[in-house]
Amino acid sequence: MAKMWAGRFSKEENEQVNDFNSSISFDSRMYQHDIMGSIAHATMLGEQGIIEKSEADAICMGLSEILDDLKNGRLAVDPSAEDIHMFVEAELTARLGDTGKRLHTARSRNDQVALDIRMYLRDEIEAVTALLEELLHVLCDLAKEHAGTVMSGYTHLQRAQPVSFGHHLMAYAQMLLRDRSRLFDCKKRMDDMPLGSCALAGTTYPLNRERVAEILNFSHVTENSLDGVSDRDFCMELAAALSILMVHLSRFCEEIILWCSWEFKFIELDDAYATGSSIMPQKKNPDIAELVRGKTGRVVGDLVTLLTMMKGLPLAYNKDMQEDKEAIFDAVDTVKLCLSTFTPMLSSMTVLKDNMRQAAAKGFINATDCADYLTKKGVPFRDAYKATGQLVAQCIKEGCVLETLPLASYQAVCPVFEQDVYDAIRLETCLNGRSVLGGPAAESVRKQADSVMKQL
Repeated sequence: MAKMWAGRFSKEENEQVNDFNSSISFDSRMYQHDIMGSIAHATMLGEQGIIEKSEADAICMGLSEILDDLKNGRLAVDPSAEDIHMFVEAELTARLGDTGKRLHTARSRNDQVALDIRMYLRDEIEAVTALLEELLHVLCDLAKEHAGTVMSGYTHLQRAQPVSFGHHLMAYAQMLLRDRSRLFDCKKRMDDMPLGSCALAGTTYPLNRERVAEILNFSHVTENSLDGVSDRDFCMELAAALSILMVHLSRFCEEIILWCSWEFKFIELDDAYATGSSIMPQKKNPDIAELVRGKTGRVVGDLVTLLTMMKGLPLAYNKDMQEDKEAIFDAVDTVKLCLSTFTPMLSSMTVLKDNMRQAAAKGFINATDCADYLTKKGVPFRDAYKATGQLVAQCIKEGCVLETLPLASYQAVCPVFEQDVYDAIRLETCLNGRSVLGGPAAESVRKQADSVMKQL
């Protein structure tokens, strides 16, 4: 395919340089957005009298036919084209002749690609958000189901205080809600239409940029032509939001990996979302969770690629910026793949309630409640704290738990203890007594789930 810029050059581009320079292998996925942007541009050119209205109509019709042919497989993208923009324009010119050559009037590839990638990523943000909301629905349903399923909460990976499995799940729901909010914010700042910035300095043609923005459903136009073509903040911001989302999924996967180990055995993954060993027949490996955890580094790497690419670029456009696409496309693709696999893995797992309850009982996670019991009877907290610590030490020595320690042992440490201590330190009492807003009590967990569902 002949280069659109060949007039300035006296010899053919080196074949290796052509391959090195080409972006068609990865930017061809934007063909629909490129064509829609071109239709909007041609429509405006005709309305403004910059080209004949009949030619603008012919261009729009030709572009629509190219789009339809690409969608239906009647036309294949030419891999020898430099990029998707040149491919579409060359195909249009082949079909319409000189009329097709008028499409690029008052436009540069610089503002064209800035438009295409914004439009493409707007749609991808919606796709990621839809997957994220599907996961949030699953989390809320599971949280309501397990609002009263007692488990130990952990600090330092040591058993700490009683929570419910539902409460633990809602912690991740809150993280994912923030991820959703970041995606919305990113999309909002992406909502500036750059076409009309041209190469860097605008144009002398009487463009109606607001009209193009209206056709393409942008709320605003970019207000500085240099920034319009050189801005990739939205790519970096999206990659940052996706990286944080992946960190949240990775933390969740780490816990799933722990929970389905024999050392915990709090959950059982469905066979469809686990794998075996090539040599050890007893193994059931949480490979899906491990892969999500591993792919987090890939998305974070895409963010670092974008930040590093942009950090030393002078205004305005530089060819370095072609590297934005592979990084942000990979980040989006990876997150979509992880979410679409993680959600059914989570919804199909089996929760082993009895194992959670047994582990919680052995962890002295009701020790704080034991101390609070004394405090509510007038004992200073530090004295109550010390007395409870002594009781825990005695339990460890005797191989029992607070619930089974004789009342005489309690009273030997502090005479304030009475028979009602056993009800006060029952795990279900400890759990549901924490009914403070945001706490782990069953009713609180259900309210948290309802709140999330309302926001969705």
